[in-house]
Amino acid sequence: MVTDAEWDRTRRALRFGQVFEGTVVNVPRPGAIGIFVDIGLSVGGFVDVLLLPEQGEDWPEVGTVGEFEVWWADSGRQIRLKPSDSRYLCSDFADFVDRWRPGWPSDIGCPVRDAGAPSPDEVQVVLRSDGPPVDSS
Repeated sequence: MVTDAEWDRTRRALRFGQVFEGTVVNVPRPGAIGIFVDIGLSVGGFVDVLLLPEQGEDWPEVGTVGEFEVWWADSGRQIRLKPSDSRYLCSDFADFVDRWRPGWPSDIGCPVRDAGAPSPDEVQVVLRSDGPPVDSS
């Protein structure tokens, strides 16, 4: 278990888009959850199912070594990653970024901040089937 101080120190050192070489250490339910990646830090890395190919058999297997980029670091003390290798990235990644992280290119190189727990409204936006509301301004 990572201490609060160690997590804060690790998170402050992270930058969006920072690349780590990592080894896939666990694929608990291919096609359903995501993959766990050891990137050599005391904090675990995780690639969410939404960033991986639709078919679980196209996911990297346990033992696969590759490059992974820092996508987010949340209050759950986990470094969220995205695969650098396009073979292991969802086919609609560009659309995904446009819809959910339109600021991603400008985030690259910026410090990873702790956004804290999401608000109920933020949770509802993610759960909506039609995505976030469109700004009418």
